[in-house]
Amino acid sequence: MTGVLEGPHGLDATVAPGRPVDLMSRLQQAVAAGPDRIAVRDGDGTLNFAQLDALTADLADTLTGSGVRPGDRVGVSLPRGTDLVVALLAVWRAGAAYVPIDPAYPGERRHAMVRDAGARVLVTTAAAGEWPPGVHALTVGRPGATADRHPAPPVPVAAHAPAYVIYTSGSTGTPKGVETTRGGVAALVAALEEAGMYAPEPRVVAWNASVSFDASVQQWARVCRGDTLVVLDEDERTDPARLTAALDAYGVQDLDLTPSHWHLLRDDLLVRAAEGRALRLFMGGEPVPEGTWRELAAERAAGRLEALNLYGPTECTVDTAAAWIDGGTPHIGPALPGVRAHVLDIDLRPVADGVAGELYLAGPQVALGYVNRPALTATRFVADPFAADGTRMYRTGDKVRRRADGAMEYLARIDRQIKIRGYRVEPGEIEAALTRHPAVSAAAVTLHHSPVSGEQLVAYFVASPDTVDEPPTAEALREQLATLLPKFMIPTVYTRLEALPLTGNGKVDLAALPDPEENPTADAETAADLENAPEGEVETLIAAVWSEVLGRERVRADDDFFAMGGHSLIALRVVARLKKQFGIAMSTREVYRHPQLRDLARHVETLRAAV
Repeated sequence: MTGVLEGPHGLDATVAPGRPVDLMSRLQQAVAAGPDRIAVRDGDGTLNFAQLDALTADLADTLTGSGVRPGDRVGVSLPRGTDLVVALLAVWRAGAAYVPIDPAYPGERRHAMVRDAGARVLVTTAAAGEWPPGVHALTVGRPGATADRHPAPPVPVAAHAPAYVIYTSGSTGTPKGVETTRGGVAALVAALEEAGMYAPEPRVVAWNASVSFDASVQQWARVCRGDTLVVLDEDERTDPARLTAALDAYGVQDLDLTPSHWHLLRDDLLVRAAEGRALRLFMGGEPVPEGTWRELAAERAAGRLEALNLYGPTECTVDTAAAWIDGGTPHIGPALPGVRAHVLDIDLRPVADGVAGELYLAGPQVALGYVNRPALTATRFVADPFAADGTRMYRTGDKVRRRADGAMEYLARIDRQIKIRGYRVEPGEIEAALTRHPAVSAAAVTLHHSPVSGEQLVAYFVASPDTVDEPPTAEALREQLATLLPKFMIPTVYTRLEALPLTGNGKVDLAALPDPEENPTADAETAADLENAPEGEVETLIAAVWSEVLGRERVRADDDFFAMGGHSLIALRVVARLKKQFGIAMSTREVYRHPQLRDLARHVETLRAAV
């Protein structure tokens, strides 16, 4: 792979193809080349490269003083902002691997991740709450850091040293940690550069993805190559108007998003493109629909907008294939430089072009494996029969076919893994969480496409024998799951069955599951409905909006938006309608804070009074 490589004296050396430079060394190059250039910014301020260097050095010193050694795993649980970037870089600077832990995750899940990763030190905020015994919590802050001294250089690490552990949904009921290498991250950046996906000159890059997902690495780590990183806050990420305002205010040139997110931002981004405000879109996380592909290809042909389709599993360091969206039909492109992509049959034999097979990936981006799961690692990371050096390849579980031009078309999953709104979900983990409820004896979870609400996770459950007469309600199950799972893994629809349908070999017959009960309130109007009917202009309008976006025939004033099947993308539609109707500034976060219709109406009335 061609790239900027470490020479005998470390920095500023360009040599023949070989090992890509570690990103901490590249950051030092960026600091030396432009110490006063803006490195990171958020809504509260900016850091130039010299300040970023000093702050990361200070925190790295603190980590080392707290007992962190090269190769250790350090938890990072911080809100989005420049401090988060400082913390991630400081962990790398100390030679350790970071473990991102979303502060919004349920406490039990956060603690389980810390324990499983063996993290003894955690970078967090003073308000982050309790952590497992034996974990030393450090707070990150700027006081005392100056840019007028010479910070100590980063701890040198080998290419196989761990870079981060990111937890993905686990089919056995608990999340599994994927541990990648510093060499894999360096190879990712070098490959995207060589393929022309990253512009050679510094760019202004928006960080959009959650730090708990590997797509974030491709975004935030770009500061190490000299790009300016704009950390979008939660409101900017989820509000189309605020996002486009941030793009303009900060001069963002590169934006990463899922196709689902594009659908919501489409109108605003197309207006910007038509007005000549250039933007390069990095799309990933889920397949690009054919209609979206055609639309983006037309924008590229007209010179208004550039878009890339990126593909790659967490187990292979973010992205392993990429393609410009510039015509034809959707595909994930050829493998990136340095990545070896094999399309194989069940006996690990290559299939001919145009024939479907399972995709296996090899090369320096292949992860070390799953933390504390040697058996699973051995199953998914297998010996590469096409390499003579004993290296491994990763079995993706994705069915693809290779075209004559070398590009690959994604066809389907071989297993039950689900991608919903860019999130990777194992139904088995949700099913295991459901059966932890004492009133549930069996459960199944599938992905269902609603013509109104789009893709939804739906749950089917069997009540335990002693609760058949009083089975658990959907609200009770949802409350149980909220203590165990992230919001994106909580089903929106719950259907009770007398028994789960089974195949001849005793497995759940997913194809035989009935259509989910999407509209349980469509029965005859009850006294409770009349008593809780929406009142007044605001309640009535919100009820009408919810009825439309959720596909519900009847909405009551005490109904809960998320209990009725709402999720983040639908919340965006609600916010857009309320803004248009009442001219108020509002974010999806406020829908989360006021999920009950009556409470949301009161909040809207307060906002109207303040206009």
